Amino acid sequence: MPGADMDINAHTQFCGVIGNPVGHSLSPAIHNAAFRKLGLNFVYLAWQVETIGDALKGLRALGNFRGASVTIPHKVAAMPFLDHVETTAQRIGAINTIVAEKGKLTGYNTDATGALRALREGGVELKGRRIVVLGSGGAARAIAVALAAESCAERLILLGIDDVERTTLAQDIRPQAALTVEDFHLDDATLRRVLPGAHVLIHCTPVGMSPKADATSVPASLLHDGLSVMDIVYNPRETRLLQDAKRAGCKTIPGLEMFLNQAVAQFELWTNQPAPVDVMRTVLESHFR
Repeated sequence: MPGADMDINAHTQFCGVIGNPVGHSLSPAIHNAAFRKLGLNFVYLAWQVETIGDALKGLRALGNFRGASVTIPHKVAAMPFLDHVETTAQRIGAINTIVAEKGKLTGYNTDATGALRALREGGVELKGRRIVVLGSGGAARAIAVALAAESCAERLILLGIDDVERTTLAQDIRPQAALTVEDFHLDDATLRRVLPGAHVLIHCTPVGMSPKADATSVPASLLHDGLSVMDIVYNPRETRLLQDAKRAGCKTIPGLEMFLNQAVAQFELWTNQPAPVDVMRTVLESHFR
C-alpha cells in the first residue's frame, strides 16, 4: 500500500470519491487505512467533479483505475456513462459505487447492502416483520428497494412529507415485491396509527443531524420495547431519536453502522478481499470521538 512502507508506483491501483463538494469526505481516511492494513498497492483520492461524464471518460482511459465512490450530486447522473448497472441499483435508480474491470464500468448501490448488513449485524430480525421507513429521498429509496428485493418482511410502510416522491417510490416497489407495501403522509397522527404494530423503524430523513441535534421526527411516547430503531444520521453518533429509543427499551442501530458497512461493501468490490472492518471502524470512531 502506498504510505509509510510502500511507495506509489506504476502498479498502484487507484480509487476515489467523486462528488461536489468532497472536502468533508471521510472515505479517503477509511479506505487508505484499510489498504495499508492489508498491504495492498492501492490508493484512494478525493475528486471534486462538476461534469460527471467527462470525469468518467477520463478515468476509464486510465489503466490503473479500479473504482470510485459516487456521492452528491452524481449518484443518478453517473448511470448513463456506465457499461452495466447491477439489478438492485437499477431498481433504486441511483448508484454510489463504480467498479472498473477490464475497461468496463459497473455501477452498484452499497447504501442498500450497507443498511441491510447493519440491521442484521445489529441482531434485528427482518423476516415476517412490519417495517416502517421514514423519508422518501435517496437513502430511503435504496433501503426500501433492498428490503423489497429481499422479500423477507411481511409489510413495508413508507412515510414521507413529499407526497409525490413517496407515492412514486411505493409504485416503483410494489410490482417487484412479494410483501405488502403501503405509503402515507408523515405526521404525528400517522405515526400514532402505525408505530404500535411495527417491529422495525428506519429513519432516513436529515432531522436530528448536527447542528440541529435536538430535533426528532418521532415523539418519544410512540416508541416501545418491541421496536428496533435504526437512524441513518451518523452525526451526532447517537441522535435524539436513538436516545429516546434506548430509554423506551428499543434495540438501536446507529447511522455509523450503515456508513461503515456501505464502505466495507465498496472495499470488497474493489479488492475482492474481506475488508479489515475493525480498522475502518476505528478511523470512523476516532473522527467522532
